[in-house]
Amino acid sequence: MTRKSFAFMTAFLVACVLVSTRIPAAAQATPPAPVSPAPTSPPLTPLKVQLVVARYAGEKKVSSLPYVLWVSANDRMATSLRMGVDVPVTSTVIGTAAMQSYSYRTVGTNIDCSATSVGSTFNLNITLSDSSIQFDPKQASSLPKAGIADAPAFRNFTSKFSILLRDGQTAQYTSATDPVSGEVLKVDVTLNVLK
Repeated sequence: MTRKSFAFMTAFLVACVLVSTRIPAAAQATPPAPVSPAPTSPPLTPLKVQLVVARYAGEKKVSSLPYVLWVSANDRMATSLRMGVDVPVTSTVIGTAAMQSYSYRTVGTNIDCSATSVGSTFNLNITLSDSSIQFDPKQASSLPKAGIADAPAFRNFTSKFSILLRDGQTAQYTSATDPVSGEVLKVDVTLNVLK
């Protein structure tokens, strides 16, 4: 065998060894990890939420105010309701001559509601603020001693709560007694899924 043939054979064998070592390395390469799909948000579900704010004097219902809200469950945006009236309040300015002026105070109802689905139930987060004016000469004696006769009294009620309800379910979430008039305020919540 000549030197030239020997060199050729050596080079051929080295090339075969290199190729054979590269093939298994490529075959042993780990495949890329499967990409898991991004978590999907729960679907939006349209809801009809009814709140009834009722006042009772003993067993007698004095007033009942219903409010209906359309809420999308699993939505980042809450449903808001603002309803009220600006009431003029008289104030007297003492000077060379007594003069009357007016300032205004808003009374009414503010409601914020959001919902998330939890299986077949819905978690409602509700903030309710209710204010009203009480001006009744017969009840002047029930006003605090610091109050002024024939002057209006303003009642305020605020509550923030979370409640779990199923489709078609009604629940009374609070019952509170007005410390001045003795009236009992009750709030009922009804939920219906819109088809």
